[in-house]
Amino acid sequence: MTRPAELYDELLSLFRKAAFLESAASVLGWDRETFMPPGGAEHRAGQLSVLSGLHHQMATDPRIEELLDALQDSELTDSAESDSAVNLREIRRVYDRQRRLPQRLVEELARVTALAQHHWVAARRADDFSAFAPWLTQVVRLKQEEAQALQTESQNDAYDALLDEYEPGMSGHDVDAVFRRLRQKLVTLLDTIRGAPRRPDEGILTRDYPTDVQERLGRRAAEAIGFDFHAGRLDVAAHPFCSGTGPGDCRMTTRYDPQCFSTSFFGTLHETGHALYEQGLPADAWGTPLGTAVSLGIHESQSRLWENIVGRSPAFWEHFYPLVQEAFPASLGGTPIEDFVFAINAVRPSLIRVEADEVTYNLHIMMRFDLERALIQDALSVEDLPVAWNERFERDFGMRPPGDADGCMQDVHWSAGLFGYFPTYALGNMYAAQFFEAVLDDLGDLHRRFAQGEFSELLSWLRHHIHSQGQRFPAARLVEAVTGKPLSDEPLMRHLEDRFLPLYQPQG
Repeated sequence: MTRPAELYDELLSLFRKAAFLESAASVLGWDRETFMPPGGAEHRAGQLSVLSGLHHQMATDPRIEELLDALQDSELTDSAESDSAVNLREIRRVYDRQRRLPQRLVEELARVTALAQHHWVAARRADDFSAFAPWLTQVVRLKQEEAQALQTESQNDAYDALLDEYEPGMSGHDVDAVFRRLRQKLVTLLDTIRGAPRRPDEGILTRDYPTDVQERLGRRAAEAIGFDFHAGRLDVAAHPFCSGTGPGDCRMTTRYDPQCFSTSFFGTLHETGHALYEQGLPADAWGTPLGTAVSLGIHESQSRLWENIVGRSPAFWEHFYPLVQEAFPASLGGTPIEDFVFAINAVRPSLIRVEADEVTYNLHIMMRFDLERALIQDALSVEDLPVAWNERFERDFGMRPPGDADGCMQDVHWSAGLFGYFPTYALGNMYAAQFFEAVLDDLGDLHRRFAQGEFSELLSWLRHHIHSQGQRFPAARLVEAVTGKPLSDEPLMRHLEDRFLPLYQPQG
C-alpha cells in the first residue's frame, strides 16, 4: 500500500509541472509587452493558446483528483493549517475550478486576449474605440461563457465566479457593501479638502525630468526598499506591471514621461511592492499553494503600501529628496522639500486612474467595478460603454474625458480579460492601511528610520507575516491573523485624514 507521503509528493509534482507551463506563458506575456516586434502578435497569440491548453490538460489530469481523494482523510489533513493540509485544500479548490472549464474555451481566451491587448495598444494610441470595440466584444462574450461554466450554487451571479479568481471567497455583493460604506467617507473627505484654502504647486512635477535620470532614480529607489536586481529586472511597457515567473526571476515594467516626475517614480515603487511580495514567497514551495500569493487584494496591498503609505510620506523624502535634487538640479534644486511633498500628495480629480491621488483613487475603482459587473451581467453593451463611462465619470469627478483613450480605453485590464480584477485595488488600499497600523503597533514609529533610508525592518515584518505565509490563510483570515481584527475601512480613513488634513489645513 502506497503511503500518504508518497501520494502527496506525486500530487505536488503534478501540480508543479502545470505551474512550470504557466510560468513559461508568463515569460511570453512579458516579452509581448516589452520586446516583441508588433508583427509577432498573431504568432504569439497562437503560442499562448497552445500553452494554455497544455496547462489546462495538466491542471485537470484525473490523477490529481484520484490523489486528492486518497489523501482527503489521511494524517496529512489532521491539522487544518499544516503545510500539507493547506496545499491539499487549495489544490482541490483550483482543480475543481479548472475542470469546469472546457479546454476549447481556455485556449480561445488565451488567443483572443493576446490579440485584444495588441489591438488595444494601437486603438488607444489612435483614440479610436471603434477599432477596439470588436475585440472587447469578443473578450466579454468569452468571459461570460467562462463565468457561466465556473459559477457555483453558492455564487449570486456570473460576476462572482470571475471575482473569485482574484479574491477567493468574496462576492460582488460583498464588494458593493464595502464600497458603499467607503464611498461616502471618501466623498466627505474630498469635499473638505476641496473647501480648504491651501493648494500645492503641482507644476513642480511637470518640469524637465530626463528619462535616463528617472530610470536611474527608479532603480535606486527599488533597491533601497529591498528589490533584488540579481533576481529581477525593470523594463518599459505601455501599461506597467509585475510578472513573477518563479524563484530568481521577477520582472517589472514602468513607463516614462520626461515632463512628469510622478508617472514613473511612483509607478516603479508600485510595481516594486508587487515584486517584493513575489521575491518574498517561499522559494522551496514554488509551484504549490504555499509558494503562491493568497489573493490579488493582498498582492495589491503590498504595492499600495510601498507606493503611497511609505513612498509619499514626508519621512521617505527626508532621505530621498536630496538625491532627487542632485539628479534634477535645474528642476528641483531650489524647491523646498515641503513644497515637493505637498505636490506629490496633491488631491485633485483626474482623468487617469494610475495617476490619481489616494483620496480619489478608490472612486475610479468603484466606477470600473460597477461598469464591468454590468458588462458581464449583460446590463451594459460594449457599444454603450463609452457613453456610460463618460456619464458616470462626470457624475463622480465633475469632468468628461476628451476622448476614449483617457476614458474607457485607459486600462489594459479588459483587453486582457481581467474582469473581477479591479475591485482588488481598492481592497488592497484597505488591507495596506490595516497592515501598516499593525506594523506600527509591533515595531513602533518607523518614520524616523524611513528618514534615514532604512526600510529593512518593514520589509522583514511583511516577509514574516504575509509573504512567507503563501496561501496558508484565505485573505479575510490573514487580515485577522495579522492585525487581530476583520477588514475595516477605518484604518484607511485614518491614514488619509492624518496625511491630507495637515497638508490642506481646512478651516473649521
